[in-house]
Amino acid sequence: MTVLQPGAPALPGQTPDRPYVTELRLSAFARHRGTTVPLSPFTVLTGPSGSGKTSVLRALEALARLGGGAHLDEVFPDPAACVPERARPDAQDRRGFRIGCTVVGPVGPVRLDLAVQAEPELRIVGERLTGPGVTYLETALRDPGRRDVQAAWHTAGSVAVTRAPLPDDLLGTALLPLRVAGRTQGQRQVLAAAEQAVVGLRSLYACDPEPARMRAPVPVGDGMLLAGCDNLASVLRRTRSECAHRHGLLVAAARAGLAGPVREVLAETGADGLVRAVVGRETGPGTPVERLADGELRYLALALVLLTGPGVLDVDTVAEVPDAYQTLTVLADGLDRGLDPAQSRELAALAARMCARGHIRLVAAVGEGSAVVAEARTHGATVVDLRP
Repeated sequence: MTVLQPGAPALPGQTPDRPYVTELRLSAFARHRGTTVPLSPFTVLTGPSGSGKTSVLRALEALARLGGGAHLDEVFPDPAACVPERARPDAQDRRGFRIGCTVVGPVGPVRLDLAVQAEPELRIVGERLTGPGVTYLETALRDPGRRDVQAAWHTAGSVAVTRAPLPDDLLGTALLPLRVAGRTQGQRQVLAAAEQAVVGLRSLYACDPEPARMRAPVPVGDGMLLAGCDNLASVLRRTRSECAHRHGLLVAAARAGLAGPVREVLAETGADGLVRAVVGRETGPGTPVERLADGELRYLALALVLLTGPGVLDVDTVAEVPDAYQTLTVLADGLDRGLDPAQSRELAALAARMCARGHIRLVAAVGEGSAVVAEARTHGATVVDLRP
């Protein structure tokens, strides 16, 4: 793996008050062994087909869902696909995978590492939450016949650690606020580290616009953009009325990336109560989005994602953390899929501008030789080449 940083100055990072993921570790996952992926405000994953770009995003999304409290079998419906190729079972016919990440924030860097047994049955067999010089939480499978792991967390009181069983199908870090009283300074450190890790993980938002599902009119709804951007029209209706400045930026992006002259991007409510997205033209009738090419639809949807934030995207953020202290990290597989080189460059430039403002981060996978790569480099983005 090669990490490429251009000559241009790197994009600024976010403030330490906003927890965010800065590194993904794939010790043993799918095609990856011993792979470490640095994550900057704008990260582009590139490499030939089969180099594991999608696996990186899949691992990040899995950690996000576990941080949100999802059960292991929901997150990994096909766990055998996550086991490294050619991995041999041990004497008990067990095989598995290991992933981890680093989340920075007010506590400093916090590392989360997870060992998952995929066969013969899916379960978490080990978890570690650590900071510089301290282990906040450590779990291990002691008795294979029991459906739990033995956990020990930092206490720093009259007893150095507290031990208790935790379920083997849930992320222990996400359960700590329910188990740690917070009476001692050590317990408060554990709670702060766990909260930072969970907030950082739950700020990850996987987005993959599906043009076939974006063409039909939709109900008004709550205006929260779904991961597949199915309800694009409903969200346009909301954002156009809520923030004229950002809507103006979206119209400017549409002018740069859509065919023909663009005057406006709007949502119209029909007699049936359904909302339709329309591209207004300088002259003549507007163009309903169902008539746009797939690449144009993906470009428009991704531009909308980059110009919004936790308050508009349907992401499971931590409710008790104000939006001002949340940084959304968008995971975009195939960012350039269906886009021509000009659209790819425009989208990359928009991503760089929005990531530089600090309210959003982007991890994007693109094809080898994509125009996104060259444009991203000129703006100081991190380009990770996953070529073997």
